[in-house]
Amino acid sequence: MKGWLVVNGFLNSSKFNEIYQWLKAAFERRGHIIEVYSNIELKLIDSSIKMPDFVLFWDKDIVLARELEAMGLRLFNSSRAIELCDNKALTYITLKGKLPMPNTITVPMTYRNIGYNSMEFVKEAGERLGYPFIIKECFGSFGQQVYMAKDQRQAEEIVSHTAEPLIFQEYIAESRGRDIRINIVGGKAKASMLRRNEKDFRANITIGGSMEKYTPSPEETDIAEGACRILGLDFGGVDILIGSNGPLLCEVNSNAHFKSIYDCTGVNIAEKIEEYIEKCLDI
Repeated sequence: MKGWLVVNGFLNSSKFNEIYQWLKAAFERRGHIIEVYSNIELKLIDSSIKMPDFVLFWDKDIVLARELEAMGLRLFNSSRAIELCDNKALTYITLKGKLPMPNTITVPMTYRNIGYNSMEFVKEAGERLGYPFIIKECFGSFGQQVYMAKDQRQAEEIVSHTAEPLIFQEYIAESRGRDIRINIVGGKAKASMLRRNEKDFRANITIGGSMEKYTPSPEETDIAEGACRILGLDFGGVDILIGSNGPLLCEVNSNAHFKSIYDCTGVNIAEKIEEYIEKCLDI
């Protein structure tokens, strides 16, 4: 079996390169050929190149993903699934009414050259959600571009400093500095950890959080597996908040960084992905 591992050519760091090597090694251990291409290289590739049996698409270049699908290639994950996860507003809209989530408001669109030059919607959001509430840029990872607004003045200040698409979200005080990460492959939970951060309302490891192995409850597992099923993900990382009335879905990541969960649990998600793709292609 021959596959392509597609990565982002503008994202070059040891942290990401290590993940790419883990994925490549997982397939090569099973005797498969994996060629690594950046999205830059594939835009310039010769059309005469032999096509792979599958594409492991570890990027968020939706346009390229759709181009490859139009060529008849099978992508893991699909362009649609990646798009729904990459945009937090689309994630919310797709899962609304199907899974428990914090109260969320999608923010009206603005243009990047104009920004949010009216703040009436911020005032109304504060009245609906109460303070503090969470402001998230729709595109962001590792807890970045996520802010807490403690009052209307602070909310307006945060919003005024960006022209990016946003969502506003209820603050779940019981889950401050804590969340559950569950990695799903092939519709099933494969590894889980509890993340804690005593110094920040965000639990992410990259901003100082710690981690411990965790066995999710049946309800938490159902939420994580259900989110991936509804979004059409072959694999993903699901973050769950700990609410006073039960768990709540926070975010879903289509290409979740899995080094931390390996360090915490010993489960190699790259190997789980390889096994799943072999099964899908009946190899």
